[in-house]
Amino acid sequence: MSWDRQIVLKSPAEIEIMREAGRINALALMEVWKAVRPGVSTAKLDAIAEEVIRSNGAKPAFKGYPGPYPYPATITASINDELVHGIPRPDRILREGDIVSIDCGTVFEGYVGDSAFTVGVGEISPEAQRLLKVTEQALYAGIARLRAGNRVGDVSAAIQQYVESRGYHLTREYTGHGVGRNMHEGPAVPNYGKPGRGVLLRVGMTVAIEPMVLVGTPKTRVLADKWTVASADGSLTAHYEHSVAITKDGPLILTLCEGYPFQPPEGAF
Repeated sequence: MSWDRQIVLKSPAEIEIMREAGRINALALMEVWKAVRPGVSTAKLDAIAEEVIRSNGAKPAFKGYPGPYPYPATITASINDELVHGIPRPDRILREGDIVSIDCGTVFEGYVGDSAFTVGVGEISPEAQRLLKVTEQALYAGIARLRAGNRVGDVSAAIQQYVESRGYHLTREYTGHGVGRNMHEGPAVPNYGKPGRGVLLRVGMTVAIEPMVLVGTPKTRVLADKWTVASADGSLTAHYEHSVAITKDGPLILTLCEGYPFQPPEGAF
């Protein structure tokens, strides 16, 4: 999936509003992360995220989002082979050894914060641990290339090289994207590409970088609910995301808060 949409440069004042949207989004995700354990339903996680968002004077960005039908929840909760867009349900119960990807969006004063992580439920396999580590590090590899004067292809190629050199696959159907007043703006930021190609990166761009990594195949399928995307071969998947502003001093991650469990390594950018 790509987004052929207008690129909107943000002023410093707009970026500050987006930082608050991102902070609230991170607060919601952090509370969800704390609640992940065997026996918890994905509907419970969804309720936790919505409560945090609304109690901070914001609203969920995903709820009602257009698609095959309006998206019905605050988060997406995608388990094991489910890559993205999994719909939370009361009967979707987390089990020991699962991995679950949680994606969330928040609107504050008209601007969107969008981020995601994948986490293990209880004790997970070494294979799953490695997948999560590689996917998170691929996110930081992409963010490090988000500098004015680079091109989208530099970001895409950094993610692709990191992931594929470790034996994993990246979906071709779904991409990162610009973010701002709209959930999806230009430019599209694929997780594969060639250095030096694509849109020129400029100060004021705000984009959501989101490696979507699969163990066995780059191919995906859409499940019967018409939203959930899963690996075509049933293999494990993982997904990490941050919204990032390009500033004169380099990339600025917008979707962080104090205590957020997925922080970039010190000095990464």
